[in-house]
Amino acid sequence: MLPPIAFSAPSKKQISALPRRKLGALEVSAIGLGCMNVAWGFGPPIEKGDAIKLIRHAYDRGVTYFDSAEVYGPFLSEELVGEALAVVRNKVVMASKFGFDIGPTGEIRGLNSRPEHIRKVVEASLKRLKTDRIDLLYQHRVDPKVPIEDVAGTVKDLIQEGKVLHFGLSEAGGATIRRAHKEQTVSAIQNEYSIWTRDTEDEAIPVCEELGIGLVAWGPLGKGYLTGTIPSSATFVKTDLRSTMPRFTHEAMDANRPVVHLIERVAQRKGVKNSQIALAWLTARKPWIVPIPGTTRINHLDENIDAANVQLSEADMQEIETGFAKLTIQGARSSEAVLALIDAGARLGTSSKGTHGRSPLRKEEK
Repeated sequence: MLPPIAFSAPSKKQISALPRRKLGALEVSAIGLGCMNVAWGFGPPIEKGDAIKLIRHAYDRGVTYFDSAEVYGPFLSEELVGEALAVVRNKVVMASKFGFDIGPTGEIRGLNSRPEHIRKVVEASLKRLKTDRIDLLYQHRVDPKVPIEDVAGTVKDLIQEGKVLHFGLSEAGGATIRRAHKEQTVSAIQNEYSIWTRDTEDEAIPVCEELGIGLVAWGPLGKGYLTGTIPSSATFVKTDLRSTMPRFTHEAMDANRPVVHLIERVAQRKGVKNSQIALAWLTARKPWIVPIPGTTRINHLDENIDAANVQLSEADMQEIETGFAKLTIQGARSSEAVLALIDAGARLGTSSKGTHGRSPLRKEEK
């Protein structure tokens, strides 16, 4: 058994230093914490005590949005978030996700957003998160076998039962967002978005602005590459998802170095870190965009949180946009198998305009 880890007593200055933003009607800190890395994704999980300490430190620094999912681990991320935040449950926003079919030994067998499966997942997530409600529940990936209206309708029922407070979609395109929003108000979309990954700009951002939906940006630091701390010679172990990503081959990382130099020039002029410019760029794009960088180190966490106070001028933003327009990013952002799970309109080179998106229509609507 681990000894209890006490919360520090942050000053009012610490808490108030982190601005707030709205995801629909849900208010959260301007920078959230992605809680995948502590459990899964970019290598083996970190020690339980270290993970809990990191999550609690984020709260002490004013972070109120903590993002998890059943598939992270699987299950471990939710357990860590639940234990770390139990004593401050009413002061934070817990977000989680459903949508994968996870086998008895933790193997991911595909997608599953059938209504009965959603209910089963939510009950299990509530237990792991040590709570009676999930503040923001996302469909992790659009299921091509289940009409989005059935998904949204199930979450609507869970909201009426008090087990869920807000509904979200992850890696969804414009058509799916509109269909879901008609059935149940969508508070937030969680899509990958960063200086070098712009897929979400074609459909998701315009639809979010039109409908009053927030955007939670995952991968805001380009899975670490935009920080400038990953050399082109870096190799990744098999448990690190980047080992499967074309953008993280030695050749692609070397070819993409100019995007790091672009960020670096602005960072050096302002006396801040590359990571802080990458995050400040996102928060400057729209007042309803909330990046959720993940990390396993408290010093990196502090740097990410401090990015909320980095201000980019119009000239800074124009410099980044003009410079980026001259670049050609080498390599896809994820493996082909992972990209195949992304909704039409949320993946570069695809569109949902004039279609019903990847989610099937109900039989009576065909």
